[in-house]
Amino acid sequence: MMETLSERSSRVVSYAKLHRAATRRDQGRFLVEGANSVTAAIVSGHAETILVTEDEQHRHTAVVDAARLAGLPVVAVTARAAAKLAETTTPPGIFAVSTLLDASLTEVLAAGPRMLAVAVEAREPGNAGTLIRCADAMGADAVVLLGDAVDPHNGKCVRASAGSVFHLPVVRERDVEATLAAIRAAGVQILATAADGEVCIDDADDLLAAPTAWLFGNEAHGLPADVQAAADHRIAIPIRGRAESLNVAATAAICLYAGARAQTRHNPS
Repeated sequence: MMETLSERSSRVVSYAKLHRAATRRDQGRFLVEGANSVTAAIVSGHAETILVTEDEQHRHTAVVDAARLAGLPVVAVTARAAAKLAETTTPPGIFAVSTLLDASLTEVLAAGPRMLAVAVEAREPGNAGTLIRCADAMGADAVVLLGDAVDPHNGKCVRASAGSVFHLPVVRERDVEATLAAIRAAGVQILATAADGEVCIDDADDLLAAPTAWLFGNEAHGLPADVQAAADHRIAIPIRGRAESLNVAATAAICLYAGARAQTRHNPS
């Protein structure tokens, strides 16, 4: 029989505190919710404990079986405990306590990356999570969050990534200038998008075949002028309709797809 934890349990209270960034840093753990993300945490080896709502265990049999196969403890929680743990209006019924995912820039660059997604001052967790998901889908080697960026362990960011935070390295670096210099020194070109960019993305296949780091700014201000100026090339995405601009997620999807396509054509192996 699984033990069942109530909302008053000291363990549930402790796990709920992982919604705070400071607690996550202190404990080196974060809370994951939803079947996709919990499964990814298990498969990646980062999950420590699985929590499942007692009345919804039948919905998550496959996830619970995978956890047990991996030798992880599975603990039942009451519906009220699940509500305390969840950040969503309707609790998903399954959670994982996971170790943090911070990756090393040095290790990422030493591996010879072909494509990086670099978010500069990305502060909106939903956008950061979507960017990580796009990067994962397009085969990027890592995501780099630069400057005063959102914590990728933020619950909204993890949910928006649909588990992709567990699939590829996510690096956090405060120093924008030093990080871009390190990327360039590793033989990776740096590209920024700009409405008046000198290269149209439709004509950029030869350029994109080289190892590339795509720069993306935040929703409110875009890329700072000095960061744009530091790029090796500025790429324009033609807008053929009446929209004034594209948001970060749409821009990232277009750029990363174009990069992946160009690299596949030039490097089919």
